[in-house]
Amino acid sequence: MTRVPQHPVAVGVLEFFGSTRFARVLTLAILGTAFLSFPLRSMIGWPGLIAIVSALVVFAGLSFVGRWHDLDWHGLLPISLLVFVGWCAVTLLWSSYLPSTLNGLLYQLAYAFLGVYIAVVRDLIQVVRALGDVLRVVLTASLAVEILAGLLLDTTVPFLNVTGGIASGGPVQGILGTRNMLGFVAMLALVTFAIELATRSIRRGIGIYSAAIAVIAVVLSGSPVTLGVAVVTGVATVILLALRRAASETRRGWHFVLLAVSLLGLIVGYLARGSILALLSERREFTYRLEIWRELWRLIDLNALEGWGWTGFWRSNVSPFFALDVIGNRSHTSALNAFVDVYFQTGLVGFVIFVGFVALAFGRAWVLAAARKSIVFLWTALVIVVLVSTSMAESAVLVEYGWLLLVICSVKAARDLSWRGRLRRADEPVAPVPVNS
Repeated sequence: MTRVPQHPVAVGVLEFFGSTRFARVLTLAILGTAFLSFPLRSMIGWPGLIAIVSALVVFAGLSFVGRWHDLDWHGLLPISLLVFVGWCAVTLLWSSYLPSTLNGLLYQLAYAFLGVYIAVVRDLIQVVRALGDVLRVVLTASLAVEILAGLLLDTTVPFLNVTGGIASGGPVQGILGTRNMLGFVAMLALVTFAIELATRSIRRGIGIYSAAIAVIAVVLSGSPVTLGVAVVTGVATVILLALRRAASETRRGWHFVLLAVSLLGLIVGYLARGSILALLSERREFTYRLEIWRELWRLIDLNALEGWGWTGFWRSNVSPFFALDVIGNRSHTSALNAFVDVYFQTGLVGFVIFVGFVALAFGRAWVLAAARKSIVFLWTALVIVVLVSTSMAESAVLVEYGWLLLVICSVKAARDLSWRGRLRRADEPVAPVPVNS
């Protein structure tokens, strides 16, 4: 057992870092840094952003120490998460761009640690409220910048990639770099704001304003990817609400029916992949992606089992990434598909582990959302739906706020449904859950 220092100053410091107020502020800082990572990189560069993330990791570590005896550590981390991160670390052994792999791994571990911190020290509704506050600021700032650049000044903001397209009805990028990322964040915001309204955790006026700016951001982004994600999320929401109304004795059967239908859909989609790709190739948005995926598949075949080595964000100054910049004559930071990206960087082994990790997180979150009485459990399942469906056309789930949310959701779902929870001794008291917001 960790010995708590008895020196008054040390005790006071630990009480400060272990306080509920500090945890609340630190959670907002972590989420804010993650979602504002693009403008932060644009203004202060990678060194400044890494310094901020490093400081947050240190503060989270001190907060953990201050709360050490108040937390329940049984089944804290999903084993699938540990295995995936562990395999990414193993790729250091054969990576041909070792410094980039090491940097990418440390960045991934930092956000994983911060995600675990938020999931452990904050209740689910507290996470939703904190994320809602951050996303309100992000979307408001995005629309404000677009209005300023496109309507008031009629100019562009190159360092934020803002093109001022709001005057013509879009597409707009806000402060998130691309229209797809603006649409992605707006979808996450819609889910979060809806849960806030359903749980009455915010005033109705704020909730209506929040939903309005999220819808406006989705529309102005003009992202076909976001349109598809919205359809998938809407269908998932309807199904979950129907399952919550179903009798508990029939709900298990419906889960198996949905699983069978989903597997059948995947099989049909695989068999009809040629026709689907031909249809998508008619759109410029997807033609560009198909070119990248075809080239990546050629590279994957060279290191199919173990992958080329983890990086997270692509490094355009090392091989083979710089060779891919000839596609579209622009620099690329990802494969524009999280699953292809994982296959390319970590091989078939990493791909299988990652799919298993995501499937377990989604399955647990889905069961909780359908069975638990509180509507707040819908948030975890629907956020994973948004993350996974967006992953078909973007790799955001592998880095920064996408990765942070995936870790938070997986830890929250695992702590409620993990088999290791049954190993807790019957006579061992369960640590109290913080209730202050």
